[in-house]
Amino acid sequence: MAKHASVSPSLGSQVRIPQRYITVLLTFVCTCVCYIERVGFSVAYTAAANEAGVGEAVKGQILSTFFYGYALSQVPGGWAAQRWGGRRVLLMSFVLWSCTSALTPTEASSVTGMVVARLLVGVAQGFIFPSIHTVLAQWVPPHERSRSVSLTTSGMYFGAAAGMLFLPGLVAMQGPKAVFRAEALMGVSWALLWLKYSCDPPRSELPKASAAGFGASTAFERAKLLNPAQLADENGETAVKKKAKLSGGIPWKRILLSMPVWAIVVNNFTFHYALYVLMNWLPTYFEKGLNVSLHNMGFSKMLPYLVMFIFSNVGGIVADHFVTTRIFSVTNTRKLLNSIGFATAAAALMVMPTLRSTSSAVLCSSVALGACALSRAGFAVNHLDIAPKYAGIVMGVSNTAGTLAGIVGVAATGRILEASELGPSDPSSWFMVFATPALLSVISALFFIGFATGERIFD
Repeated sequence: MAKHASVSPSLGSQVRIPQRYITVLLTFVCTCVCYIERVGFSVAYTAAANEAGVGEAVKGQILSTFFYGYALSQVPGGWAAQRWGGRRVLLMSFVLWSCTSALTPTEASSVTGMVVARLLVGVAQGFIFPSIHTVLAQWVPPHERSRSVSLTTSGMYFGAAAGMLFLPGLVAMQGPKAVFRAEALMGVSWALLWLKYSCDPPRSELPKASAAGFGASTAFERAKLLNPAQLADENGETAVKKKAKLSGGIPWKRILLSMPVWAIVVNNFTFHYALYVLMNWLPTYFEKGLNVSLHNMGFSKMLPYLVMFIFSNVGGIVADHFVTTRIFSVTNTRKLLNSIGFATAAAALMVMPTLRSTSSAVLCSSVALGACALSRAGFAVNHLDIAPKYAGIVMGVSNTAGTLAGIVGVAATGRILEASELGPSDPSSWFMVFATPALLSVISALFFIGFATGERIFD
């Protein structure tokens, strides 16, 4: 497979696009399609369940099943990507969830079928982000990490916005099954693109240094990322022989006891707590807290996700600029953007329930989510800084915490609202809902300042 792709402009000359750019673009489309699937199932199943008269408890059971499967497969996904290569594992996971989506039953009353389907999709998609981080660790040089990871993850928000905008109309015109089939078609189409245009970095290829003097890694380091088991030291002893354990050479104990890793884990938990609470409960806040119909809000309900998409990429560009121009060290860059993001999000979340107009609620939620996206240039890129060789493993550990945050946060929010005498229409109950992620944001930012580092700590 060629390591570069070519496109032919109208003038007839050929422009060679570096393979790492193609890889990053494909991973962006990957996360976009994944979040279209997540939003699409919620839209399609909610419509089918409402038509069939399914109760709220059953709806919650079906919708939450995905996250249980997703949480269970994060660490195994990191291990599999480390063992067999992120490119292959990513392809297999896409094929699995696409086929499962196509076979998802359309009857909302088929609880068992729905649970099995969502569990399988969750397990399959749990392999995706650890695999992506493994692939990016192989291809992306240090001075491009921030914007590459930010662009890749911004696909989540772009996909969520696109799904919320277009899929309700598809359900209305052709029914829920059309959404499942469309998602499966997008998944298979992406898998074919990945199969055609992706490849592993050649060991013979020496990465070019940037103007700031940064290289992707030495040839030896690049080879370690590709196949660490086959590298021998000066005594002819390989890593596998040195660490002939069931762990396969992965330093699990060091990873799980590392405070820089826990700094990432804590901030990943907080980011997803805020994200999933707002994604799942903003519609209720608008309709019951502010007495505003989502149908009448038009494009404004998409604004928070579009702001996330923009600020995720802005954070990556700014972070890489700080690093390559040596304005700040990698460590200080990560801490600065992480702190600004979470502090701003905390302030917006505290102000949000005190403002009772639709426009102010949209503005505050957009600022909160946009600031959270900015913080990803801190904690989310840090996987590749501290452990490029084990980026998929560390991502699996931290994303498990992020998934658990979604389960805990969404459930806790429901209990907070139920505990209030007036329920969702009581402004005081919404203050507690938004104050919780705000407090977590402040604590997480301080924890990251205290324990995070931009230096490599796992070789």
